[in-house]
Amino acid sequence: MASYIKEDVAARIGSGEIAADSLTLQGLSQRYAVSVTPVRAAVKELIQDGVLHKGKNRRLVVNTRRADRLEANGTSSQPEPPKDHYKIILDDLVRLSVREQPVFLREETTARQYGISRWALRQIFNRLAGHGMLKHLPRRGWQLRPLRQTDLEAYLETRVVLELLALRSAWPKLAEEPLQRMLAGNRLPQSRGDRPTIDDSLHAYLVVQADNPYITDFFDRHGKYYEVLFDWEALDGEARIQTVRQHREILAALLRRDQPAAERALANHIRSNHPILQDMIQNQSRGT
Repeated sequence: MASYIKEDVAARIGSGEIAADSLTLQGLSQRYAVSVTPVRAAVKELIQDGVLHKGKNRRLVVNTRRADRLEANGTSSQPEPPKDHYKIILDDLVRLSVREQPVFLREETTARQYGISRWALRQIFNRLAGHGMLKHLPRRGWQLRPLRQTDLEAYLETRVVLELLALRSAWPKLAEEPLQRMLAGNRLPQSRGDRPTIDDSLHAYLVVQADNPYITDFFDRHGKYYEVLFDWEALDGEARIQTVRQHREILAALLRRDQPAAERALANHIRSNHPILQDMIQNQSRGT
C-alpha cells in the first residue's frame, strides 16, 4: 500500500492533480482511506526521491523542479491499486452467507482460487473467525456463518433498544469536545473524486458512557460479527454518504442538547442504514 501511495502521489503531482492542501499525512490518509502508517512511509520515500520536501513550517511542499521533470517524462499515469485480498474474500463470503445454509471452505482450494498462499488465506480466515463469521472445524475446513433476515432484524431491533437505553444513561455525561471531534470525523465529499469519511465511534462512546455491563456484554458477544458486515456494506459509496449524513444528524442533535431528536435520529440510523444487506437477503429468498 505504501508503494502504491508513493507511485500514485508522484503521478498525480506530475499531472498537477494533487492540491496543496491535501499534502498532509491526514489529508493523504483520507484520500486513500488508510491509516497514517503507509502514508508516512510513502511520504518518507517521496522526500528521499526529491518529489517532496518540508518547508520552513514543516509542511509538505512539492518540489516544482522535480514535478516539472515528472510531467515532462510522462510520469502521470496512475498505478493500479494493490489487491486487498481481505476485502475481496470478505465480499465473496458475505454474498455466500445470504444463502442461509452453512458453507464449507477448504484452505487449499480457496487459496488456489484467489491466487494466494494457504498461510495468507489462514490469516484472513482467522481474522474473520475472531469476528464470528467463520468457524474452524478440524479435518473439515472452515464453516461460514449463514446470514438470515430474521437474525439481522432481531439484532437491529435489540440494538435500537439497547443503544437508546445507553444514550439515556449516558446523557448527563456527554461532553462537547468528543462530540465535536466525531462530527468533524464524519465528512461528506468536498470535491469530485473525494471520498466521504466515516467516524462511527459514537456508538461505542454511548455504550462506554452508559457504563452498563449488560449493554456492554451484548455488543461484546454479538456486535463483532455484524460490525464486519456493516463495514463491508460501507465500502459502497452511496452507503457511506448515507452513513455520514445520519451520523451528523445524530451528533448535531446531541450537541444542541435535543434528546428526543437525537433518539429519533439514532433509531432511524440503526434501522434504515443497511439496505444493501437486506436487499441481498430478500433477492436470495426470491431466487433473483
